[in-house]
Amino acid sequence: VIKPADAQITQLLIDNNVTVRAEQQQQSGFQTFILSLLPFLLLIGVWVYFMNRMQGGGRGGAMGFGKSKAKMLTEKQGRVTFDDVAGIDEAKEELEEIVEFLRNPQKFSRLGGKIPKGALLVGPPGTGKTLLARAIAGEAGVPFFTISGSDFVEMFVGVGASRVRDMFEQAKKNAPCIVFIDEIDAVGRNRGAGYGGGNDEREQTLNQLLVEMDGFEANEGVIILAATNRRDVLDPALLRPGRFDRQVTVPNPDIKGREKILNVHARKTPLGPDVDLRIIARGTPG
Repeated sequence: VIKPADAQITQLLIDNNVTVRAEQQQQSGFQTFILSLLPFLLLIGVWVYFMNRMQGGGRGGAMGFGKSKAKMLTEKQGRVTFDDVAGIDEAKEELEEIVEFLRNPQKFSRLGGKIPKGALLVGPPGTGKTLLARAIAGEAGVPFFTISGSDFVEMFVGVGASRVRDMFEQAKKNAPCIVFIDEIDAVGRNRGAGYGGGNDEREQTLNQLLVEMDGFEANEGVIILAATNRRDVLDPALLRPGRFDRQVTVPNPDIKGREKILNVHARKTPLGPDVDLRIIARGTPG
């Protein structure tokens, strides 16, 4: 009798003087091969899972490391125009030329005019740099790509440069458009300012960004906008003519600008007769 797996039945057989014989179960060669592979398959599955987590579950999963994380915003996600931006009138005036170029590029090319390839918005945090960039796209009616500078750099060498190439490929397919890089100082710091593999990856990413900005003409309709509050740490090559050759300062708004901002936010909000936005503006920092 082959010994069963149930311990109670085994004890019953012994109590009744039944001979019990145990035999080892034989496995086929295929089963043995599969069982030997299980630990390796488990390790590969864990590696793929953590790589997906590190990449934020981006497009293509673990095989999509080099895909750009830029998000494309269109009018369906909400159109922003210059009417929605207040308190920075001088900055809006400086960027009107870019809007005109995106609206009517043939006019500039016919007259031999040149539009800046890129504009750098410089100012403290919270002054409306991102909103201003979206308003330019909204005024011109073109797609708006947005990405953070920190999204380019990863622990794997070559990933950042691949994402830069992919971002520009997407932009050219959707031209005319605007590409906005927020906090560009995360990837555009002065080269040679640090040591280590992470710094090497950041420098490779910056080099690829510089190459891409040199690799397309202004008439392709791709305008690069970037924002930073640390202009002093940016690489000089990034600021030379032909790249971010126009720098627009976006300062903290004065009291009149803060009052205009309050008026924008209060458009759809009913206010009491005793509410004075000028008095409220005086109590806000600026």
